[in-house]
Amino acid sequence: MTSGTNHTLRARTIALAGLFQAVQLVQDTARGRIRDRAATRASIHSILATDAASVDMVYGGLSGLCAGLEVLTRQLGYARAGRDLEVTGHVITLLHLERQLARNRIMMEQMASGIREAQRLAGTDSEPGPGVLAALAALYQQTISTLTPRVMVHGEPSILSGDETRQMVRTLLLAGIRAAVLWRQCGGSRWRLMFGRRGTLQCAHTLLQEARQSPG
Repeated sequence: MTSGTNHTLRARTIALAGLFQAVQLVQDTARGRIRDRAATRASIHSILATDAASVDMVYGGLSGLCAGLEVLTRQLGYARAGRDLEVTGHVITLLHLERQLARNRIMMEQMASGIREAQRLAGTDSEPGPGVLAALAALYQQTISTLTPRVMVHGEPSILSGDETRQMVRTLLLAGIRAAVLWRQCGGSRWRLMFGRRGTLQCAHTLLQEARQSPG
């Protein structure tokens, strides 16, 4: 879904941070917490950036991934107190759904067509408008939402019942799928994640320092 990817630890860690960021933003949205604006913009941007020159630029640069890198370091860290099992569960589910998507040629074509339409709606706007969010949310509902297992988002019922909230949650879940696709394109695999945890964690720490120093 993008060009310019490469099989490096840095590229895989950026993509993985994008996945964790999307999931964290879904959780924040569902529970009525204040969402990180830069992270939200970067995650939605990643869905539309299908021809980025580098993995960094899929997210508009590292500065938009600070939140995701922070979540990634907590989740991969060795202190259990910093981990969130719900976040881990959603990440695993999205990685599983991405594998199903990759094997479904018709759905892949539907996804590509839907993203092109969202790109047309977005034009040159830096902030996605309501029409773009509605289109991306509908695309998720028509594609990924039909696969199993479905991502079960928990939160405040009164918040989740709102149309805007549901659209944002679905759009961010689509951003999670986008990150999972990117991670696979960069050579990500289950065994690499399992046996390369220490290297990924060290890379995430380095990237986080770089992201915090990047102009945002």
